[in-house]
Amino acid sequence: MVAPSGELRRSYNGLDRLRGIISLKISILDRRICCAPMMDWTDRHCRYFLRGFAPHALLYTEMITAAAINRGDRARLLAFDGEEHPVALQLGGSEPKELAMAARAGEEAGYDEINLNCGCPSDRVASGSFGACLMLEPDLVAECVAAMCNAVEVPVTVKMRIGVITSKRGLAESGQSVREIVAKFDDADYEALHNFISKVHAAGCQVAIVHARKAVLGGLSPKDNREVPPLRFDVVKRVKQAFPQLPVIVNGGIRDREGALEALTWCDGVMLGREAYHRPFVLRELHHALYPGEADLLKSRQEMLERMARYAQRDLANGGRLSAITRHMLGLFGGQPGAKEYRRYLSEGSRVPGAGPELLRNAGRLAARPASAQSQPV
Repeated sequence: MVAPSGELRRSYNGLDRLRGIISLKISILDRRICCAPMMDWTDRHCRYFLRGFAPHALLYTEMITAAAINRGDRARLLAFDGEEHPVALQLGGSEPKELAMAARAGEEAGYDEINLNCGCPSDRVASGSFGACLMLEPDLVAECVAAMCNAVEVPVTVKMRIGVITSKRGLAESGQSVREIVAKFDDADYEALHNFISKVHAAGCQVAIVHARKAVLGGLSPKDNREVPPLRFDVVKRVKQAFPQLPVIVNGGIRDREGALEALTWCDGVMLGREAYHRPFVLRELHHALYPGEADLLKSRQEMLERMARYAQRDLANGGRLSAITRHMLGLFGGQPGAKEYRRYLSEGSRVPGAGPELLRNAGRLAARPASAQSQPV
């Protein structure tokens, strides 16, 4: 184990004054339901939409690079609606001072958590020296986490994979297919994961968000990285057993309420991604299971559309685009009669010049019609 630098040791010591404050914030945030950070998807419009299905879910931004926040249009990048709370900012980067500055900006903007991306396997992210490739540099990540913790009082967390395979280290092994290579998880793999979590936890990481798959860098597309590496919930369970005081959130392959509730029997929270995006009512189902005594949520899809129509009215008045909002709402009628017509009407209509919030209300009326009346004007 490499000894931490003097600067890192000072950072560790400086964390002591924050432990009480951060522990309080950790206890306030309910992490049992989390919506994953997804590039090009979980922008502020998407998060506002998803909030309507689960009032207590912890929502995550899409990854924003520290450099973009520090040298770009910070106000635009960090903007969000107050109804999104609780909401976490996910940062991309590998330079401690840059990340500390961006984390401070996120806290000042009102975010409830700062998350460091050490799990994204895309080549675009890896070329910028952040994402899953950082799992190969645990000491650097520890320095980044310590710097961020010293800069903010909100919790600092890390999202990771259970392991990383590079094209040079893994895929070049002769006589084995990609599937065979990524399916292997031996003692060396677990030792590397344990070492990574130990170091970032010691540096101040308050929550480990673990995608239960390996990441393949340079050998698989982002889509294949979500499907080819097998899910290894057993590895995440082992992590939780090894770090009983560290909240562990499991991510990957959870598609329904039953699967989420089963996972919550052994971990501290579940993080849903594409399933929540394409089928947002799964969040509603999970909310009802975890908060049975709460007053009923918005009961109908029409009520959800009315909520979003009011939101669109405000956003359009500030110069927004209707299509930027409606593109996240195409799954609202998934599996229901009229779903195809709803998606078509919303997709095509939102691009028409002058389209406004009434389009959303009309889309709901169209979907609610019997099939024989779908072709009639709304």
